[in-house]
Amino acid sequence: MSTVHSPEATSPSDRSGEAVRIRTALFSTYDRTGVVDLASAITRAGGVLIASAGTARALADSGLDVLPIEEYAGLGEGYGGRVKTLHPKIHAGILARRDVPSDLEELAASDARPIDLVCVNLYPFEAAVAAGASESERIEKIDIGGPAMIRAAAKNWRHVAVVCDPADIPDIVSELETEDGALSSATRRRLAVRAFARTAAYDDAIHRDFAGESTAEAPVPASLPDRLGFTLRKVQDLRYGENPHQAAALYGPATGGVPGELPGGWRKLAGTELSYNNWIDLAAAAELAFAFDETAAVIVKHTNPCGAAIGGGQTEAWKRALASDPVSAFGGIAAFNRPLEGGTAEEMKSLFLEVVVAPGFTEEARRALAKKKRLRLVESSADALRGHAREWKVVPGGVVLVQETPGRPEAGEGWTVVSTRAPSARERTDLEFAWKVVAHMKSNAIVFARDGQILGVGAGQMSRVDSVRIAVEKARELGHDLAGSVLASDAFFPFADGPQRALDAGAVAIVQPGGSKRDAETITAVNEAKAAMIFTGRRVFRH
Repeated sequence: MSTVHSPEATSPSDRSGEAVRIRTALFSTYDRTGVVDLASAITRAGGVLIASAGTARALADSGLDVLPIEEYAGLGEGYGGRVKTLHPKIHAGILARRDVPSDLEELAASDARPIDLVCVNLYPFEAAVAAGASESERIEKIDIGGPAMIRAAAKNWRHVAVVCDPADIPDIVSELETEDGALSSATRRRLAVRAFARTAAYDDAIHRDFAGESTAEAPVPASLPDRLGFTLRKVQDLRYGENPHQAAALYGPATGGVPGELPGGWRKLAGTELSYNNWIDLAAAAELAFAFDETAAVIVKHTNPCGAAIGGGQTEAWKRALASDPVSAFGGIAAFNRPLEGGTAEEMKSLFLEVVVAPGFTEEARRALAKKKRLRLVESSADALRGHAREWKVVPGGVVLVQETPGRPEAGEGWTVVSTRAPSARERTDLEFAWKVVAHMKSNAIVFARDGQILGVGAGQMSRVDSVRIAVEKARELGHDLAGSVLASDAFFPFADGPQRALDAGAVAIVQPGGSKRDAETITAVNEAKAAMIFTGRRVFRH
């Protein structure tokens, strides 16, 4: 390994608004992508390199003169490598203010020098968690010296450049080569912003792991924690938000993932870019599709299902879902809980859709839809949709509301038959189907269904009885006979008028949470119609 002569103790003062020449650069990296290019640009401009052991070897092997950090600091690695960059000579060199003479005098007295650039990236703690490493292995992947140097350099950005992401190196090299080895104030500040974002995300990942949110040994706590981290990175800009005058972007976890790929297991396979509204609708559609274990097809328009059905095969499920409301399906989002088959895709070709989302697409399906150049094909992740998550809403003024997701709306404990007549086996199956659908609609939500197919929906109304009326009218308008159908309501009926409308339209069974002061009146109306009713004991209201 080649070395350089002991560097000068001081370098000229730099004002914060001026470009800073890189006279001394410190490297301590785990990911060495681009490091040789950056170090070479610095040495070409006359800069000196200091580096920790592994990085020093990599730079020396590339023919660069480098001063090992142990030699510069006069302290070898200790405690199994845990202590190597935690040294006053290093941190003073990073933190010293070039426009404060006493700082530079102290540096000179301690035989240290200003460090103008810090290139540090961190031990891959997040990768260790994702790989299922043991707790002991994860602990050893918690970087201490790295975040300390990154934060110090970012704090002193007026005089120091900090590089913590290899993706930034090409632009930095270009600037060094055009500015005589100097980096502008704007660049240094931008790098400092990225540095603090990186250390915040790193600490958040460690906090979540220690809190048991991302380990196999400890399940997610049932209660919400006292503190929540929410550090994200921009994945891509969207064309606009809900309306053309609103800016919008897609964000994902601040660390991990593959550059250029969507977070959460989502993959866009074909078609034009997804819009903000596309994302909202495709997530709603996929969430409902994956609520079913049976082969299911779902069509969503403005976050509410206008078609949903199960079938013996995917094509059958699609035809029945489309038949629910073929008018509203135009321009909608289609979702499946099985990989899209060629035969199903052939049936879909004649309908204008914005997005098709499924856990996969066969080659036959992709060929069948290939001529629809604008149609977005999106691959979904069943694990992401069925995994535990929290829901967030931001209120103006910075208030953040957080709740646990409601989970899959399954039949189970708490379901009680409250009518004289119990539902038949067929009715029970339809009630369970309708309950899953209504749980994915905007309240006040009503669903009529029969034989695993929705026949009429009413959603987002201020009055629950209006939702029933709209659902009945839509079903009749589309030629659906409601005789023998079932009805699901996402919250209790405050009066008997809503259930009575449904019974008069032909419903023979109702599922609802119950809990109204007038439940007795509703039960009486159901009994008089010789229908059946189940109380779930759980509301599935979506605001």
